[in-house]
Amino acid sequence: MRRVRLTVVGDALLDRDVEGDVRRLAPDAPVPVVDHERTRVRPGGAGLAAALAAAGDHEVRLVTALASDAAGRELRDVLAARGVEVVDVGLDGQTPEKIRVRTQGRALLRLDRGGDGGTVGPASGAARAAIEWADAVLVADYGRGVAAEDGLRTALTRAAARGLPIVWDPHPRGPAPVHGAALVTPNEAEAAGFAADVPGDGPHGAIARAEALRDRWRVRCVCVTRGAHGAVVVGAGGAPLAVPAEPVPVGDPCGAGDRFAVTAAAALADGALPSEAVVAAVASASAFVAA
Repeated sequence: MRRVRLTVVGDALLDRDVEGDVRRLAPDAPVPVVDHERTRVRPGGAGLAAALAAAGDHEVRLVTALASDAAGRELRDVLAARGVEVVDVGLDGQTPEKIRVRTQGRALLRLDRGGDGGTVGPASGAARAAIEWADAVLVADYGRGVAAEDGLRTALTRAAARGLPIVWDPHPRGPAPVHGAALVTPNEAEAAGFAADVPGDGPHGAIARAEALRDRWRVRCVCVTRGAHGAVVVGAGGAPLAVPAEPVPVGDPCGAGDRFAVTAAAALADGALPSEAVVAAVASASAFVAA
């Protein structure tokens, strides 16, 4: 895959991994005691998607909303260190943080802070230019307002109308994808929520919901991701496609959806068909979990 220009639009979070070893229970409560070894700070949400794209040697711009607090400044620095150019529309609120306490590669506890969100600033000229600049756009919606901002939605709708590939990774609390998006990638649980009136289980139910959502959202393709079972994709013509996933050892699935969406967006930017992009994305997400 050639190097492409990818713009990610969405809500950036700050992830902190507090890691240590557990050798005993606390004397005052039946809870494990974690002997702290290190704390790792990394971008989360749409910031993780942008960082994964940059690690894949793509040119990446992230259109997001950052708060002016200390965590927001830390998030901006972490993104810059990962090679991501940030286009900030501003956030009147606190930076959302997810703090995971982990031992031996597994999470014991997650602590969230920063509230449910704040007010996202209006789309700037730089934000609209970042969409115009891209070979493809990934909307990594985490339900905190960036994907719902009117100016950004207008710019994305215009970009889709002129044929720019837009991959939309939706969120249950977020808005519907813009009309004409090339590929929308809900997971199985999200698809069941978006199309609760469509019955069915397994791959047949996923295909039925993908078909319903494609028509309701007026998008070109819908891909329902099914974790270890791979994905199904439904386009405007032709038969639905089921893409199996290679079996992998038990791993950490955190971020696999972002890796899937980034790979699909980069493949579309490189000229792949949606079906080819989904095949590449399933393989990439499986490798990500295994690693």
